[in-house]
Amino acid sequence: MTLSVQPPRNRPTRRERRFDLIAFDWDGTLMDSTAVISSSIQFACADLGLPVPSDERASHVIGLGLTDALAYAAPALPSSLLPRMVERYRHHYLSRDAQLPLFAGVREIIVALKEAGHSVAVATGKSRVGLERALDHSGLRPLFDATRCADECRSKPDPQMLWDLGDALGVRNERVLMIGDTTHDLLMASNAGASSLAVSYGAHDARSLEGHGALAIVGSTVQLGAWLAVNA
Repeated sequence: MTLSVQPPRNRPTRRERRFDLIAFDWDGTLMDSTAVISSSIQFACADLGLPVPSDERASHVIGLGLTDALAYAAPALPSSLLPRMVERYRHHYLSRDAQLPLFAGVREIIVALKEAGHSVAVATGKSRVGLERALDHSGLRPLFDATRCADECRSKPDPQMLWDLGDALGVRNERVLMIGDTTHDLLMASNAGASSLAVSYGAHDARSLEGHGALAIVGSTVQLGAWLAVNA
């Protein structure tokens, strides 16, 4: 007698990945650092006797390379004072950066992406020295496959960071998802031929993020994890 074996019913199937590489911005996306960055820019301007930018203007530049950020936040800054401005900004920021927390649930989100087979990277406006400090303080260093910083690539919204990450990890542009809290992140993704997901709990609010091509705008890390679990 021959027995026929029927496949089990309702067995869950593994969802096919939409993206192979998930690239995160750092400040305002993974780390709750927006207020400290903004106030450090404002303190540096005050130190040099320059007009102090508003909270909105100071936070708008988060994600850019430091030189570009300071040029926008302090348009009255003469080029001769730029090194001094950078020094004062770093003085104020580095006195507090070791205490900056990750947003709740960030580690779990990245671990889930890794377990699902995604490569995970960082594309940030931080300097290499700044990112290395942040990776050490946060304990996230082992989770990332690659990182790129503003002092080793052209500043956002130039696509170089994402192109470099894709080349390093063997991922085509259309299989890259960039996650960030600023329009600079979204425009970088668009310029790179990649997709983007916006988070509105960082430097730029939801209204500012609209109209820049993001697949969605999420308002919390809970929503971020849920969106990625279904759509990434």
